[in-house]
Amino acid sequence: MENYSDNNSILIGGVVVSEPEFSHEVFEEKFYSFNLETKRLSDYNDVLPVIISERLIDIKSIKNGLLVKIKGQFRSYNKLVDNKSKLVLSIFAKEIEVVEDESVITLNEANFIGYICKNPIYRKTPLGREIADVLVAVNRSYKKSDYIPCILWGRNAKFCETLSVGSRVKLTGRIQSRKYEKKLEDGTVLSKVAYEVSISKFAIDKDEEKEVEQSVVE
Repeated sequence: MENYSDNNSILIGGVVVSEPEFSHEVFEEKFYSFNLETKRLSDYNDVLPVIISERLIDIKSIKNGLLVKIKGQFRSYNKLVDNKSKLVLSIFAKEIEVVEDESVITLNEANFIGYICKNPIYRKTPLGREIADVLVAVNRSYKKSDYIPCILWGRNAKFCETLSVGSRVKLTGRIQSRKYEKKLEDGTVLSKVAYEVSISKFAIDKDEEKEVEQSVVE
């Protein structure tokens, strides 16, 4: 039997940089969202959205500047925007701990077991660095799946180009934010943020491959 908790686990630390706001309610359980700033070793700061239940912690205790460590999952859902389906990603907190050790601000580890659900896109940067965009479907309970955008580098990126939809993969990396600009038809330029996982460890499990749908967010 598949252990869904092993499929998707993250451990991340950082500083709260926005006050919690009401997000949604499920079976009379209210969920709130706030932003967490975590630091890469390169000193670049990623700002990531976090979802947390009111049953887990006193929401009023989450304040700007608070240093926290979070255990949870990286989840996705589809949101209809302008009649188009958009993949929305956030950290789903299962445990949250207020800490004093400032070194936790660089803690950012995500582990996934899932299936490639779109053909990987391999390319080279202007400086010649190899990179591949991979979308991984990660199963969770109640027949739901999270779709996780991943970035692979170097030899892993080149190898990923040969994999087909349905390949079962195991990945470890860090969740990152990336700013970009989108130009609309009227010439307006919008500043946007994308979230993805930069992969540091990658493996495949051919014995566990199965068919997965390609009909996810385009």
